[in-house]
Amino acid sequence: MKRFVLFAMCPAFLLCGAALVMGADNVKLEWQSSGMGKAAGYYMPMKMTLSSAKPDGIKAVPAGLSAPLYGKLQLGPAESPTAFFVILDEPDGKPSRLFVDANANGDLADDPPAEWQGRPQKAGDGTTLTTYMGGAKLQVPYDSGKKDLHLVMYRFDKNDAGRAALKDNLFYYRDYGLAGNASLGGKTYHALLLDEGATGDFRPPKDTDKPAVNLFLGLNNNGKFDRGESFNVAKPFNVGGTTYEVASLTAAGGSFQFVKSTQTVDETKPMDDLSAGKKALSFEAKTTAGTTVHFPQDYKGKVVMLDFWATWCGPCRREIPGIVAAYDKYHSKGFDILGISLDQPNASEKLAQFTKDSHMAWPQVYDGQYLKAAVARQYSIESIPHAYIVDGDTGMILAEGDSIRGESLAPAIASALSKRQ
Repeated sequence: MKRFVLFAMCPAFLLCGAALVMGADNVKLEWQSSGMGKAAGYYMPMKMTLSSAKPDGIKAVPAGLSAPLYGKLQLGPAESPTAFFVILDEPDGKPSRLFVDANANGDLADDPPAEWQGRPQKAGDGTTLTTYMGGAKLQVPYDSGKKDLHLVMYRFDKNDAGRAALKDNLFYYRDYGLAGNASLGGKTYHALLLDEGATGDFRPPKDTDKPAVNLFLGLNNNGKFDRGESFNVAKPFNVGGTTYEVASLTAAGGSFQFVKSTQTVDETKPMDDLSAGKKALSFEAKTTAGTTVHFPQDYKGKVVMLDFWATWCGPCRREIPGIVAAYDKYHSKGFDILGISLDQPNASEKLAQFTKDSHMAWPQVYDGQYLKAAVARQYSIESIPHAYIVDGDTGMILAEGDSIRGESLAPAIASALSKRQ
């Protein structure tokens, strides 16, 4: 399951004036070559430009290429990145093929097969469009030795008129990182360190336009990472009333320290636990139809899904057919949906037309505040799609997140309704 991350890109902060270095054993993170996309629960897509021009540096290519497009990645320490070439063979009427120079030797014929699988879907005009998903594990050298970095890659159908501006692009994101434990203020937290820009360098980027390197700390200690538990390593952060900075990060991320900062920032407190079995947060909002809704009080006697999404969000759009089918099947049995749109400002007409064309018959809340939509901020939403199934009588969350996405949604609704009988 994938979701689109909503993190804002923040300017870099130069570490200085640290007052006290914490104990050397307070950070114990181990390299993970893959699986970090799932652990984090979101992704931040990076864009690679493809060209029909074969770049210098490619020494050999696989046999049988008929419509190749070429791309190039650079990963590793910023001062000495390693170049990895990519070939996408995309002949008309035939399956796409992906080749990645995983060992960075310029020979794309001697690497393990890249992961690459087509996912056909019907477009609104009845045509079939195929999105390809896959990836590869790249071998990146560091001072401490080579490490495997798995990148997830995907490509939208080149014939998708709705994505014509992306026809020359291949998208990718980090699936590698570090995981373990970190101790602050006498407490130990589960931790992740993620290179959001998929650069292969875990040091804070000097270019402020680039995505951050994020440190996750499980402040709730509930076995997962909740919204609001991530920190840009280039900025000071406050946990437990003490402001810290991250110092001495290496390119491979395996060595760093926490230092007490001479600055003071607001404390990041554990977020409301909005997992299954906890209470949903109440709110009042106005729907696009002009009706005031009180959540969850207006859903007495029902099971309701609170759905955070946006028309611009690809993963959200892929969920819609399944949500519509579930709504049509269970609405008469006591199931309802309240959509919370994180669409951009001045998108009311676009939202109305999209929901009509997509047969989304339930009400929508849209305040035009984009990523800062009021209800989304209240629920600390940092990636979409994200949804909650709530008991309208008790306000209890019955299920949420990935457990109610895709094919898991209908059974979760059926289970929730059966418990009311």
